[in-house]
Amino acid sequence: MRYISTRGQAPVLSFGEAMLTGLARDGGLYVPETVPVMTADEIAALAGLSYEEVAFRVMRPFTGDTFTEAELKGAIARAYAGFGHAARAPLKQLAPNHFLLELFHGPTLAFKDFAMQVIGQLFQIELAKQGRRITIVGATSGDTGSAAIEAFRGLDNVDVFILFPHGRVSEVQRRQMTTPIEGNVHALAVDGDFDDCQGKLKDMFNDFAFRDEVGLAGVNSINFARVLAQIVYFFTSAVALGAPHRKVSFTVPTGNFGDIFAGFLAKEMGLPVERLVIATNQNDILDRCLKAGDYTKHGVTPSISPSMDIEVSSNFERALFWAYGKDGAAIAELMDELKTRGTFTVSANAMAHLRDTYDSGSVGEARTLEVIGETLKETGELVCPHSAVGVGVAAGAIERDPGTPMVTLATAHPAKFPDAVEEATGLRPALPPRMADLFERPERVTRVANDLAALEALIRKERRA
Repeated sequence: MRYISTRGQAPVLSFGEAMLTGLARDGGLYVPETVPVMTADEIAALAGLSYEEVAFRVMRPFTGDTFTEAELKGAIARAYAGFGHAARAPLKQLAPNHFLLELFHGPTLAFKDFAMQVIGQLFQIELAKQGRRITIVGATSGDTGSAAIEAFRGLDNVDVFILFPHGRVSEVQRRQMTTPIEGNVHALAVDGDFDDCQGKLKDMFNDFAFRDEVGLAGVNSINFARVLAQIVYFFTSAVALGAPHRKVSFTVPTGNFGDIFAGFLAKEMGLPVERLVIATNQNDILDRCLKAGDYTKHGVTPSISPSMDIEVSSNFERALFWAYGKDGAAIAELMDELKTRGTFTVSANAMAHLRDTYDSGSVGEARTLEVIGETLKETGELVCPHSAVGVGVAAGAIERDPGTPMVTLATAHPAKFPDAVEEATGLRPALPPRMADLFERPERVTRVANDLAALEALIRKERRA
């Protein structure tokens, strides 16, 4: 299995190399040269298997010879051993033909745990083989950072620095990043928004001298291994609802497009996905692009669903790569236009491809709160603001196609966003018992300017030799 860059000018890598590299040296994102396809019989055979076994069967074709079967199975087993639900990703029915996929039973109560816990295990195996140590730098709008710190805390051959926008994550999200005591993990509060953090992360990867000096690696969804692990729950939920003999649609609350792109790859692998519905909050650049055909930055407005407060959606580049027939030069030109002009126009043929695969919708702040309250009243389920955005957008998609089961991804536990949930319902959701003392733990955080030189200097100083 070979991995190529979306911009066409970087070296072709193996899975292991692509995993440790993260962002390609031409600024692009790595994707598999070909997507392995599962037959209908192979998909049907997933019914009744454990989540771990499904994960192995879905992920194995992508990893090539980087890991032995025993290594991959062991990594998957260790990754999910600490989840709080035996099904790992259970389905709950909300209404006729509408199901909620609970992705918040991992150690940090967010869907990012599904990928990050696996990546932590795979990195450890590969780094031990190579006798290497690396510096992981990540940017987060809230959930990726805590999941990365949880996955890599205490490891001897990894230093982790997580950039998050100061004052723009929930208190629970912040404390999950700032309270771990291990010396190899560092929470950096950046003066700016998530796009500033993500931009500085990409700048570090494009500073090749710094990148090579510190052994830079990334675990944002720019890393294909993240996307790969997220493909699995599309299969488990679809099979539970009748696939491959029945088509299933998915609504995905998204900001950086990684989770819904995983759904696209599941479809490319042969899963009978009818529609993939992009759900955005008031920062609706993806919805506007799908409707109007141009991707134009208007600025990010803070919301009660902060993990979706993103305007430069990194993984959308991967979707565009497929939409443009895997033309790396065309993608490089679009990304350059976005960086220099803040906008680009999608070609007619590419838009036709995108609209053939994706629908989209957006939900504002007031409606998000209403959906949280309505969902509790009608179903007894308490959802976080991000999941509520998904439920709100899914309602319209179900009206257009009531015959196809709809799965809405519940991306975080409501207790991660207690203020919004309390405002909507009058109930303040409690953290699980294992995290009950989170607000009593001392915090360790460094505030830093939105400045590349300052960030690089801090990382050089704090990383272990």
